[in-house]
Amino acid sequence: MSFSFGINNISKGNNTYKDKPAGGALPLFYKDKVPAFHPAHTSKNKKRILMLLKGFMLSLVLYAVYHLASNGGQFMFDFSGQSKWERAQLEVRQAMLDSWHTYEKYGWGYDVYHPIKQEGENMGPKPLGWMIVDSLDTLMIMDCPEEVSRARDWIKNDLDYTFDYNVNTFETTIRMLGGLLSAYHFSNDDVYLDKAVQLANALHEAYDSPSGIPYLSVNLKSGKGIKNHVDNGASSTAEAATVQLEMKYLSKLTGEILWWNLAEKVMQVLESNKPQDGLVPIYVNPDTGKYQGHLIRLGSRGDSYYEYLLKQYLQTNKQELVYWDMYRESVEGVKKHLVSDSYPSGLTFIGELDNGIGGKLSTKMDHLVCFYGGLLALGATGGLTLNEAQSLKSWNEEREADFKLGEELTYTCYKMYHDVSPTGLSPEIVVFNEDTSKSKDFIIKPLDRHNLQRPETVESLFYLYRLTGDVKYREMGYEIFQNFIKYTKVVNSEGEVSFSSLSDVTSFDSNGLPKFKDNTESFWWAETLKYLYLLFDDTNKIPLTDYVFNTEAHPFPRFDTNDYFKTGWRRKIDENEKAQMRESKVIDKSNLPEAQPVDKSADQEAKEIIEEIAG
Repeated sequence: MSFSFGINNISKGNNTYKDKPAGGALPLFYKDKVPAFHPAHTSKNKKRILMLLKGFMLSLVLYAVYHLASNGGQFMFDFSGQSKWERAQLEVRQAMLDSWHTYEKYGWGYDVYHPIKQEGENMGPKPLGWMIVDSLDTLMIMDCPEEVSRARDWIKNDLDYTFDYNVNTFETTIRMLGGLLSAYHFSNDDVYLDKAVQLANALHEAYDSPSGIPYLSVNLKSGKGIKNHVDNGASSTAEAATVQLEMKYLSKLTGEILWWNLAEKVMQVLESNKPQDGLVPIYVNPDTGKYQGHLIRLGSRGDSYYEYLLKQYLQTNKQELVYWDMYRESVEGVKKHLVSDSYPSGLTFIGELDNGIGGKLSTKMDHLVCFYGGLLALGATGGLTLNEAQSLKSWNEEREADFKLGEELTYTCYKMYHDVSPTGLSPEIVVFNEDTSKSKDFIIKPLDRHNLQRPETVESLFYLYRLTGDVKYREMGYEIFQNFIKYTKVVNSEGEVSFSSLSDVTSFDSNGLPKFKDNTESFWWAETLKYLYLLFDDTNKIPLTDYVFNTEAHPFPRFDTNDYFKTGWRRKIDENEKAQMRESKVIDKSNLPEAQPVDKSADQEAKEIIEEIAG
């Protein structure tokens, strides 16, 4: 089977959708027929025609100059009436649909897809919905009803979470549980909520550790939590603290407090460690609830701990101030201990502390850290635009500094793409330079040259554009998108399109082609293309004042707390004050809860449960 690669290949997909962008018609300047020729007026008519042509040509020149100036030197002429960004959004949607249709044809239902081999495989004995569930709300947001319908049918008829297989607690929660809950929100379809409850029931015993910190893995059939086989049995801090949005939203939907309390307990235990300056090591022991080791970073195993501090605060409409306190403390800790600048360009980056606070700063930075620029901007404004936030009495120098740092970090992450030759795509990890004798801002080590089509940079670009309206963030995002299309697109002999991760962004193979890993990550559809689509959206889909995105880019609506669903503990400020946790309702594990009827509000369900208990 022959393959061709690159942007010059026209994608065809399987032609199951009917809404590919159509070319616009040329303007109709005259509605009537051309008048009859009159010799007596030939000279006068020639002059008129010449004047009209000159005016038309001048208009074209002025149009070109304007668009060259406003579009970063890229000329795009279109009579269709679509703006540049409307077209960019359609291009993203096209990339989603083309590659999704290819997956439907060759890998449907499988958890892993290899686009060059054109085959899929499952991670266990049965599918987990890794690709379909994770991508479902992207298809909904992009308004792809036919694709959503086929995905729904597969979820309803083929997806089951009761078989004998060990899954990662965190990944399964953010991708599968998060994907199902978001799909339920956008559709109000019980199919998704029922599957979400089934999955949560299968996962919840991962939290049955002596401390309440979830085990790394859990068996779906037995429900037994499984300790990490390495790292002295420790769980990742990020993984333990990045299940809260999902569990809390599920509780809100069903009226079942079990999941809320499990999630809250984790945060209580982590906070009881009283981390210095809000910075935490990347491992925590589920037996003791104590942090393990000294390594502190905002990359792998640390990243989303900090992300969910802010997002838990936003999820409950800023009503749980404990999370704002923890978030603000962590931001100041990051500024104090982890932020530095590269030489010679002065790029702002976030390093790592291999030996904890007080140790030497490592200048290594994962691409995963690139979420933090957008997070800082979101935290500063709370989801309001920058102009709106700056007009409030709550705006201060602290928030201004947070926003500025967010912009600087996001620019650095853009440079991790822009400055990489020949692909213009970021590697997984870079090491920044602080040595004045060297000329490059960062180096890329051989083992770090791969690109998994990660979303973090375009995520931050999305936030910053939404909050500022500055078109430069769209320009950066479009450049990145074009490079993804140019260097990660795979087109088979039938013209069917896929996108693959790369093993090396710094070189091509002996044939001058990209070095593919032959793997499509689910977050390419779930996150990267979703954030790019929303970056180019002019209709304010998923408003930041109403929604919070989980770490897998699944949007959840914000909601209010009540007497039942609220934080049940307080920060342990001193050793003499014991942090308290509300007693959980006793649950019969042989008869775990099913999804509640959706014709009642969660608040009403909760009220009825309280009355039942009180009675």
